[in-house]
Amino acid sequence: MNRKKCDILVPAGLHQQIMEHLFPGDRDEHGAILSAGVVRSGASLRLLVQHVEPARFGTDYVPGQYGYRALAPTFIHREIIRCRDSGLAYLAIHNHDRDRHVDFSLIDIESHERGYPALLDIGRGVPVGALVYGRRSVAADIWLADGSRRTLGSYSVVGQGITRFNSRPVEERDSDAAHDRQVRMFGAAGQQILRASKIAVVGLGGIGSLVAEWLARLGVGNLILIDQDRIESSNLSRVVGATRVDVETRQLKTQIAIRHAREMAVDAKLFPIAGDVAVGSVARVLRDCDFIFLAADSMRARLVVNALAHQYLIPVIQMGAKIRPGNAGRLEDAMSAVRHIRPGIGCLWCNGLIDSTSLAIEAKSDEERKEQAYGVQEPNPSVITLNAVAAAHAVNDFLFDFLGLRSRGVDANYLHFHFDRDKIERVVPRRDRECTECVQRLAMGDALDLPVLEG
Repeated sequence: MNRKKCDILVPAGLHQQIMEHLFPGDRDEHGAILSAGVVRSGASLRLLVQHVEPARFGTDYVPGQYGYRALAPTFIHREIIRCRDSGLAYLAIHNHDRDRHVDFSLIDIESHERGYPALLDIGRGVPVGALVYGRRSVAADIWLADGSRRTLGSYSVVGQGITRFNSRPVEERDSDAAHDRQVRMFGAAGQQILRASKIAVVGLGGIGSLVAEWLARLGVGNLILIDQDRIESSNLSRVVGATRVDVETRQLKTQIAIRHAREMAVDAKLFPIAGDVAVGSVARVLRDCDFIFLAADSMRARLVVNALAHQYLIPVIQMGAKIRPGNAGRLEDAMSAVRHIRPGIGCLWCNGLIDSTSLAIEAKSDEERKEQAYGVQEPNPSVITLNAVAAAHAVNDFLFDFLGLRSRGVDANYLHFHFDRDKIERVVPRRDRECTECVQRLAMGDALDLPVLEG
């Protein structure tokens, strides 16, 4: 029977904890229970691992009545209650002594069919299920409140890079001639990943319009392009694909980006959203994205996308360019910035990059801002070359991280390019262990509200 799929995402640190517990080197079987945030978007389902509760050998993981080992009933009951009360999915896990191929045994499946209907009742609607791990493979059997069951779509380990596991090696498909040269770099499997991915670009100005074009050229299969603004004359020197006719006809930036992307992405699914990512109806569209590029310059956009990164385990790159004129025609600063946000790492709030005063100003109505003289200052200077540096580094980092092309691990640093001083700064982002954003939101999925404006 062809079952629907369920994707599972896990932060890299938690995946390492899982593997060290399941495979300590004794080639025996071990168990644990995972709690996971739940993401429902249309027919798609994602589970976001946020906690690992190891089963202690001999106490919580004991000789089974039907099979080799089993989780103890008291351990199971305690954990399903905890998941139920937090609105999280319950996942029992164990390992088999396998490598690239793994699946449940007949005894495993029979135990699910005996026990999981009762767990669904106790859990009052939260998904319950099981994962079985090989050293480089994972399989899943997920049970839902409506009586349906799902198998594993993909299991993604989200850190600086993305590592993917399946129950067996994925068969590679031939790539089209248009992408032949890049396939020679990262293979047909890499092109398949790009084709299946869902990537969002938030902000389609000087940086975002470049990012959208390059993602289309790379062959990303599903592109969400978000911007609420219309093109203006002052944008023409920086927004790729824009024309003077677009200015005269007051075209939306989303319309221009879609038109430009369609010239090179004939088969891609393109989703324009002429709205503000800070509004709930827009932000919620991004909950099942695989990657987000943040090129919008409002504090509210930073706040919401930062929350999406941690709450939904979505890798994000925030990009910007800033020019500060000085006296006598000199420049105080001319810089481009590329900042990686990964689940539990690189939080913009922890690093002082979300300003409370600016958030308060942005929350005012247009009339209130005019009355209080907010937003009446001269426009910021901007040039396409600084934008291009930020965009190129961001898309290149995405390519190497998303497809696992790096030869060694790298840190999720912020990169600041100061061109007036010919200086590149690598900034190690700090983490506040009490942060209400990256810590308390981590992998909670739909169990928490996003910090959005409703409308």
